[in-house]
This record gives sequence, C-alpha cells and structure tokens, in this order.
Amino acid sequence: MVKLYRPLYLAGPTASGKSALAERLSEDYPLELVSVDSALIYRGMDLGSAKPDRDTVLRCHYHLIDIVDPETRYSAAAFVADARAAISAIQQRGRMPLLVGGTMLYFRALLHGLSDMPQVDPTLRASLLKEIETRGLPALHAELTEVDPLAASRIHAHDPQRTLRALEIFRQTGIPLSQFQTTWQHESRGQRAGRQDPPEEDNAGCFALYPEPREQLHARIALRFEQMLSLGFIEEVRTLMQRPELTADHPAMRAVGYRQMWQHLSGVLNFEQMRETSLAATRQLAKRQFTWIRGESAWQRLNGSDEENLAVLRKAITTELARGC
Repeated sequence: MVKLYRPLYLAGPTASGKSALAERLSEDYPLELVSVDSALIYRGMDLGSAKPDRDTVLRCHYHLIDIVDPETRYSAAAFVADARAAISAIQQRGRMPLLVGGTMLYFRALLHGLSDMPQVDPTLRASLLKEIETRGLPALHAELTEVDPLAASRIHAHDPQRTLRALEIFRQTGIPLSQFQTTWQHESRGQRAGRQDPPEEDNAGCFALYPEPREQLHARIALRFEQMLSLGFIEEVRTLMQRPELTADHPAMRAVGYRQMWQHLSGVLNFEQMRETSLAATRQLAKRQFTWIRGESAWQRLNGSDEENLAVLRKAITTELARGC
C-alpha cells in the first residue's frame, strides 16, 4: 500500500530564495515540486520569470512549468485543477508534493477555494469588446467606478481585461465584483475558523519566507534584474513580440518586468526608465506578497538564514515522512 504524504507549502516574496530552498530539499528527500507561479506556466518566458533551467526542472521533478503558450489566458481555476492533479499523481507515486512559489492568488484558490462568480458570457463579452471600440476604455472604467467603486479603485484605468470582467459580472448578476470577493474572503476565513483540526495541524505544512530587513530583499531584486538583462532578457521579449497573436494586453505580458520591457521595445520607455519602473514594480509586488503573508495567520513565517530556514523545513518534512497515511 502506497503511503500518502500531505503537501508542504512554501510561499514568499519575489527574489526571497524560496525556489532555491525547495530545490535543495528535493535533493535530499522524496519530493516533487509543484510551481505556484503565474509566470512560470508560460513557454518562452524564461529569463524575466527567473525560471529554473531544464536540467533543474528534470532533477527536481518540477510540475506546472511551461504548460501553456503566452497567448493563453490561464486562470486561478485552471491552476487549481492542474495543481490538484499534480498533487494526486505525486502522492500516488509515494512521494511528497512541495508547492513553492509567490502567486498568492493561486495559493489562496487552492487552499481556500474559489468564489462562486459566474462564468464568462460570450455574448456579453463580445458586446463589451464592441463598446471599447466605440466608447473607449476610459468610459467603461468610469462606468465601473459608478457601479463598483471599490473594484474600480483596484483596477488600473488602462487594464482592459479586468475592467471588462468586473463590468461583465455586474451586468450579468447585478452584484458588484467587490461583493463577490468580500463574500469569498469572509467564507474562507469562516471555513478556516470552523475547522476541527488542532492548530498545529493547520500550520504544520504551510511556510512563508519573510526576509527582514526589507532593504536586503530590494538589493536581491536589483541584482537579479541585472542578471536577467545580462543573460538576454531584452532579446527574450523581442522574440515574444514577434509572435503574431501575442499583444501587450495579454495577461502573460502584464507580468512584472515583461510589461516594462515591452514598453521599452515599443519606444514608450527609454532603457533607464524601463529599468527603474521594472524595479519599482517588483518592489511593489513584494510588498503585496508581504501583506498577504501577514494576513495568513496559519502560515509559519521564516525569517532566519537559509540554513536556519532549511532546518525548519527539514524537520517538517521528516515528521510528515514518518507519519504518512
């Protein structure tokens, strides 16, 4: 009978070193890694996403890397389905899944579920796309501000996909997107609060790197970006721009770094502006990731050295391997 091991979860802000820790652990234990990263799923987006090289992917048994083309619109629901399939397959092989990444929406969707929002209505979506052409995106965003000011405040005025989705939900249901999201958050917290599991079981397998002081992380972000540039990040995005169906509005190209590099190669930003806005956007991403971690009381924060963090994770893995099911 195969022992079934519960997954271990390792989150953290960008450039905090979580992937390197996971890869080291995979060399010493019967682990397989499941990427929780909304950029690593895309083929051809390697340097700007700090994707592990092919040898590392094979050696560490990575899953959910290079699974779709950048023109594909991949959702949190699709991630949940793919991640659950990967976790089940790993467990059936008698190995332990280690989910590692920094896309907190994916972690939340996997662990707490998805809100019960309506599916895309093709007819309504087509109508809204026509309205963008006739009325313009600013007019649609202004309409969203009237019917759902909270959602509008969170969506950039030049973000057509999220603006359309928020308006689509309101026109389809009469309920603001922000209300769906608030209900989801309350239900998720209620589900967690209502669990009968002992507290130590709740956070036994959930860990998040929380490096302090913040300035050290900012230095790592800057160093990593310079390494990306030296390895050919500009050429990578130039190659992506040659794909006939890929545009700057696709979710893949709104990833931090890719958006700014696209703007640079399109003549919107000069090199220094691209560099500075990329670093600023990456620091803002890290700030949002820190905020998410602070809001997840069930996650154990790790702010020691790499060796100290490894020791905590090794203990958790050893305990789970001894327990099994």
